Amino acid sequence: MENAKTQPWPRLRVADWTDTRDTLHMWTQIVGKVRMAYAPPVNHWWHVTLYPTARGLTTSAVPHGTGVFDIEFDFLDHRLRLRTSDGGSREVALEPKSVATFYGETFEALAALGLEPRIRPVPNEVERAVPFAEDHEHKSYDGAAAQLFWRQLLQAERVLGRFRSEFVGKASPVHFFWGAMDLAYTRFSGAVAPQHPGGAPNCPPWVMHEGYSHELASFGFWPGGGEEGAFYAYAYPEPAGYAERTAPFYNESMKECVLPYETVADSADPDATLIDFLRTTYAAAADLATWNRAALDASR
Repeated sequence: MENAKTQPWPRLRVADWTDTRDTLHMWTQIVGKVRMAYAPPVNHWWHVTLYPTARGLTTSAVPHGTGVFDIEFDFLDHRLRLRTSDGGSREVALEPKSVATFYGETFEALAALGLEPRIRPVPNEVERAVPFAEDHEHKSYDGAAAQLFWRQLLQAERVLGRFRSEFVGKASPVHFFWGAMDLAYTRFSGAVAPQHPGGAPNCPPWVMHEGYSHELASFGFWPGGGEEGAFYAYAYPEPAGYAERTAPFYNESMKECVLPYETVADSADPDATLIDFLRTTYAAAADLATWNRAALDASR
């Protein structure tokens, strides 16, 4: 692992932190489900996501009664910080502990703040959906690795944010989906899409129906798909010719475009390499599906 302070694009091999990644994935699902319990529903599940901050990942302000609360993973001090707008606060240590222990401690902290969320306490989008209270298998936390992953997210968010500024149509925030543990950004043409077939493990089809209700081009980063994670892009529905036009990136088995993180970090200009990938895959999706780019793209 490299020192992030000297590496603008931090290096972190997936194989070096798999156990921590899988534990942290479950922890973010718990916190994300708490946000979902209180936040008003927003199209495409945008109300359930987390957001990178100067210290980690946050729920942002979530309404509760006439006030708000937030929950933040602080990857600098390795604490889960829970705060309410009436001045209440609690902390849970981020350290090696089971998902079951983290789940219990987090809900104890919430109760102490007057928060009693009702969630479905089982993970989504994973093959083995062990209830949080029974998960004693995932119990690793390498703080240095978690911090490097967060710093990877910051770089991804920075470039995705720049890319987002080039589009004036309907678009999502750059946000972290805890289901698949990815940082994502999505553009929409405005057209209704055919019903998504579903298929994500331990995720009801109606969840995917809402997420993919309209024609889109999506982009993001996740800690998989390459030795150090990968950037991705895909279109739904995928227009004819998309695989051929994006051939340098298209992964036939995944049915999406993939750019390994290490390819970006090793390039002479990482920002330009990633922006080129994003623009190329977007242009393929938009042109082949005949989006009204004159109305949707920002003039540059």
